[in-house]
Amino acid sequence: MAKTTNKKYPRVIMFTTPTCTFCKKAKRYLRERGVPFKDVDVSRDPAAARDMVRRSGQQGVPVIDIGGKIVIGFDRPKIDRLLGLN
Repeated sequence: MAKTTNKKYPRVIMFTTPTCTFCKKAKRYLRERGVPFKDVDVSRDPAAARDMVRRSGQQGVPVIDIGGKIVIGFDRPKIDRLLGLN
């Protein structure tokens, strides 16, 4: 059962593709911790793909925007730090 908390998290946007293994791991990680996020599939949305590259300078996924700070890949320590998880 997922932990329910009243913690307020910064806005989280995750740029992903359906075939990306690390995207799936990152989504599962956030769901398990009860962190809401918007999932943007860049394989279907060219404008979103351009937005992701503009924000991150990267073509690869996942790119996670946490309150305006960019995380490239599934960098768990950085994600935890930006969300205040431990």
